[in-house]
Amino acid sequence: MTFVRGALAGMAALLLGGAAQAAPPFPDAQATDPVALGWMVGSPPPAERTIRFEDGGFLKFPQLRWTFSHWRELFPTAVVWRGPGPVSELPRAPREDLDAVSFTPLGGGAAMTWGQSLAANYTDGILVMHRGKVVYERYFGALKPEGTHIAHSVTKSFAGTIAAMLVAEGKLDPDALVTRYIPELAGSAFGDATVRQVLDMTTGLEYSEVYTDPKSPAWDFVRAVGLLPRPPGYSGPTASYDYLKTLKKAGEHGQAFSYKSVNTEVVGWLVQRAGGKPLAQQLSERFWTPLGMEQDAYLQVDSVGSGYAAGGLNLSLRDLARFCEMMRQNGRFNGRQVVPAAVVAEISGGAKREDFAKAGYATLPGWSYHDQWWVSHNDHGAYMARGVNGQACYVDPKAEMAIVRFASHPQSSNVYLDPLSLPAYHAIAQHLMRTP
Repeated sequence: MTFVRGALAGMAALLLGGAAQAAPPFPDAQATDPVALGWMVGSPPPAERTIRFEDGGFLKFPQLRWTFSHWRELFPTAVVWRGPGPVSELPRAPREDLDAVSFTPLGGGAAMTWGQSLAANYTDGILVMHRGKVVYERYFGALKPEGTHIAHSVTKSFAGTIAAMLVAEGKLDPDALVTRYIPELAGSAFGDATVRQVLDMTTGLEYSEVYTDPKSPAWDFVRAVGLLPRPPGYSGPTASYDYLKTLKKAGEHGQAFSYKSVNTEVVGWLVQRAGGKPLAQQLSERFWTPLGMEQDAYLQVDSVGSGYAAGGLNLSLRDLARFCEMMRQNGRFNGRQVVPAAVVAEISGGAKREDFAKAGYATLPGWSYHDQWWVSHNDHGAYMARGVNGQACYVDPKAEMAIVRFASHPQSSNVYLDPLSLPAYHAIAQHLMRTP
């Protein structure tokens, strides 16, 4: 089997958030609507409208606009059961005025409205909650209210929240070495790393996610996890945890933030060891059942059934809203305390901004990264779960607002979405505060 290297680089970057490059022009959201283009329609669909895993077509653009809403049809997954209880209510108070809310993009330029920004960022679904009520909900393209969408690295924040809960329960010591819980990593880069350093991604690793480099170690990671096809003769690791054992240290741990998805795979392993159950089961018991989710979710797994903590969660938009609104309400939702308020406070308090600044995120000055969440430290106390291609959960405590979004932007890095998304979220927050 042969692959075009450029397509493989695109696939890996889409999944893991490769380095930003100059953005080429792409057809707009309307021109790439997956329903209008007729992807995967027919029994079977015609060859020119068929999307497959094995040839890499599933993550080319515009095919990915279909793929993101049908992820579990292409990958093995474990069920995240919603439980036997009733669905929790999401009260509605629709606001027709939000589409006209105007903002100026980061870096300047012409003003844009909220409604215009949704198409510009290839939004598949967006939901805004204010004071516990759904004030805005829209779906586009292949995503339906009853459907699920790949959350990509928003998954990290779910795993990080469970880890923070295990810390609060005394089952996971943030100051302990990772090897207390995972002795199998003693000979790896994580052998002398602490749980906290992994949670906050301040490890020193001989590892990069630069997919323009054909020798990047990240290629073996994505192949081990099963995120892209393995070429003929491939003899590397075929499971996530086997790959983690091969990583080498570079520099010292605890010196600077460096976003590397392999850290979250260690977090997922820690959660399973300290929590004593598979990640999908813990997601079900800690979130899906008590939150009264509408739909089962699905967690991508590797060849031995380990959950892909770095980016494998597929869930509905409304259920992501339930999770993020729970965080906004200091861990309380559906009549119960789902996450201890102290855990939410710990997460939203963030980490050392000077460590984060060393990573050079031009669109995120003054931010930090803590427990697998992105923390703004702005005057609203906003913090986020973020995934490539536009997946987001934005929590604004001061505005009593939570925004969740699924998207299928042609560019993976959020550096292309932040100039519109971040000021748009803040503009909606300010508007809701002015006109409650």
